[in-house]
Amino acid sequence: MRAPPAESELDWVLVLAPFRKDADYIAAFLGEQKVDVLAAKAGDDLESHLGRGPGIIVITHESLTPDVVGMIADHLAKQPDWSEVPVIVLLERAAPIARIRTQLQSSWPGSRLLFHIRPIAALELVNAIQSNLIVRLRQRQVRDSLDREKELRLELNHRVKNILASVTSIFQMTKRGATTVDDLATEFSARLQALSNVHSAVFEAGGEEVELSAVVELTVSPYNRGSVSRISVSGPDIVVSREAGTTIALCLHELTTNAIKYGALFHPDGAVNVNWELSSDEDPVLSLDWREAGGPSVQAPTRQGYGTRYVRASLQSLFGTAPQISFERDGFRCSASGPVSRLSKRT
Repeated sequence: MRAPPAESELDWVLVLAPFRKDADYIAAFLGEQKVDVLAAKAGDDLESHLGRGPGIIVITHESLTPDVVGMIADHLAKQPDWSEVPVIVLLERAAPIARIRTQLQSSWPGSRLLFHIRPIAALELVNAIQSNLIVRLRQRQVRDSLDREKELRLELNHRVKNILASVTSIFQMTKRGATTVDDLATEFSARLQALSNVHSAVFEAGGEEVELSAVVELTVSPYNRGSVSRISVSGPDIVVSREAGTTIALCLHELTTNAIKYGALFHPDGAVNVNWELSSDEDPVLSLDWREAGGPSVQAPTRQGYGTRYVRASLQSLFGTAPQISFERDGFRCSASGPVSRLSKRT
């Protein structure tokens, strides 16, 4: 007798044949076919056997007592919607098959009833059991597909809500800083494009994580045309979560916008260097640096604009510490650092 395993691709078989040597006989030739089976003996705790979750039940005519029928009925009633447990009933040739079928269909509505007349050839019974093991496997595959579809719907709903929240936030912040409708439309469209670029990078990466280099390149690529690279990028390979990539991209977009309006990219000879480094600590730290050069002489503004406020708040939330923002005379600089673990996929 092969005991049912804890985990198996195929279900196991519970045999209820308490008389003669039927249970051992069935278990023996099923075991030869590598089918996991538990042959119940007279006096066994049937409720316990059923609680272990057999995929198929093989039951002989003489086992169909009211108590057994009731326990199997209770077990079947507890099955999830996807589960239709095959029950193979081995009847005597002289048994009132029609009456038994009607009674069992009424008692076991959640089963897949199959009847065979004894004596039955071993090969015929093995084929019937193996066919129904495949049926059980397909049932579980359907269940897994439905569960995955449900997860995908929930995930899609979550993502759509997050995107709409981001769009609403970007619009409200842009509106507060805009002086004309044209300014609002131009800046809002540009910020949405930055958000779109990051989602494109994550989609192309095929998961919840994305290469930081891909995020940075997609964000700054519109400003590097042909052989002219106004914004240089360098740093080691590192993977960040979708949320972290989105935040970094939007911050880089704001820094680029400010550089075009007031900083290094305002002058044709100005340039920006974006660099990131990883420490060799056990819990490595990522340092991200934005440095401008070749632009107009820099002076600290008298009031903090939307872009600076957004960058400061977003990078502090992402890295865990406030970024260092300095309006140095030879060029604006923004540096942020924090544990890489904060930028990895969050559960």
